[in-house]
Amino acid sequence: MLKTNIFFSQVVALAAAACFSLFAYAEDCPRGTLDEQYCDRDGDLVADLPLDQSQWVDPETIIFSYTPVEDPAVYAKVWDGFINHMAEVTGKKVVFFPVQSYAAQYEAMRSGRLHVAGVNTGGNPVAVSCAGMVPFAMMASKDGSFGYEMEIIVPADSDITTPADIKGRSLAFTSPTSNSGFKAPSALLKSEFGLEAEKDFATAFSGKHDNSILGVANKDYEAAAIANSVLIRMIDRDAVDPDKIKSIYKSATFPTTGYGHAHNLHPAVVAKIKQAFFTFPWEDSELQKEFKKEGSFVSIHHKSDWAVIRKIDTANGVSYDCK
Repeated sequence: MLKTNIFFSQVVALAAAACFSLFAYAEDCPRGTLDEQYCDRDGDLVADLPLDQSQWVDPETIIFSYTPVEDPAVYAKVWDGFINHMAEVTGKKVVFFPVQSYAAQYEAMRSGRLHVAGVNTGGNPVAVSCAGMVPFAMMASKDGSFGYEMEIIVPADSDITTPADIKGRSLAFTSPTSNSGFKAPSALLKSEFGLEAEKDFATAFSGKHDNSILGVANKDYEAAAIANSVLIRMIDRDAVDPDKIKSIYKSATFPTTGYGHAHNLHPAVVAKIKQAFFTFPWEDSELQKEFKKEGSFVSIHHKSDWAVIRKIDTANGVSYDCK
């Protein structure tokens, strides 16, 4: 009986120790909305650098990608000068990685195959929570101003003149993770016009903003929600005829594409990457030719600068499920 009691006591002690260990770990590794592989001890809503230095990554080649809103081949050329600048500053080889979908971009960073990325506005909270991205920069004009608006566009000769007219019709979204292509219009159409997707109007997903814009211009879509920054660039490149499109709604200004690094990059590498962004010479660059309103990179803080986007997600009942 005595041996049994001793054994039972040992089991209870081990179980208690295990529970205490798990509790202590949970207390030591708060996460908020972050996936279970990340910690947010400082409360800035992004993944911390691992405490174990053996987990820090110092890649021989830095892989960079830009959000897949338009033709990746076009943007590989646009970013070429920047890629060369980053290579010079970091002393490492830098490669542009064209991605075809938002999900592919998040998974690449989550799995360690992507080190630096420009992620669309609505996708930033997802990339932060599920891929461990740490946003640090955003494009801005020379005076420091930044942002874009969500617009709902229709064919120029359409009888749809206000979002209220979309009732009983159809509207094209881009992707479920896109702020201007899905999240913002869903919340705004419901709050301002009482319209809910699949209840008051039919929907389709085009995959990209340029697909939606061209779809409206070619009358494949009755209406579409898009980022006007993409529309402006397409018009400037003569990729779409502006006379074939009219806007029936324009939102307040949102932050634009956020650039971030993988949470486990070596701090010395991160410092060099940030230096590359903030010292990039914009004058006469391909980036300046493409992003005509922009003239610099400015520092951003996910917790404050993306608060409005998280509020939109909350209004839409969005949770950052990483499974």
